[in-house]
Amino acid sequence: MVRREHRVTDVQRSLSERQRTRKRWYFALMGLCLALILLAWNVVRLFSTTAAVVMSVVAAVLPPVAAIVANWNDGR
Repeated sequence: MVRREHRVTDVQRSLSERQRTRKRWYFALMGLCLALILLAWNVVRLFSTTAAVVMSVVAAVLPPVAAIVANWNDGR
C-alpha cells in the first residue's frame, strides 16, 4: 500500500525541498559506504578477512545506488 501525504492542494513540493531530501539520502549512503570501508579494513580484517571483503563489496555497490537515489524522479 502506497502511503500518500494529505495536502490541501495538488501542488508539487518545491524543487529545493525535493533536492534537499535526495541530498540527505545521498550523503547518508555515501557515509555508510565510507564507514563500511574504514571498519572493514581497520577493525574487521583483524578477525575475519572474508567478512572484510564482503563489507568492501557492499561498499562498492553503494555509490551507484546513491547516484540513482540522488537522481530519482529528477524530471518530474
